[in-house]
Amino acid sequence: MSAQDSTPEALVTVTLTEPRDKAYWARYFQTPSEEVEAAVAEVGHDPAKVAERLGKSWPFEGSGIV
Repeated sequence: MSAQDSTPEALVTVTLTEPRDKAYWARYFQTPSEEVEAAVAEVGHDPAKVAERLGKSWPFEGSGIV
């Protein structure tokens, strides 16, 4: 497993197929996973669009995840 494999799709797309992915994005956006899922259902998997839908900047500097 490479370092790139350790984060969901290396921040190129918001993938929510695995529980760890849901937890990652919820932590990243500091938003409940249900809200992230709803945003993805509404605007798709592009992290910039998901961030906009959640009222967050992209990249979201406040996440604390590097």
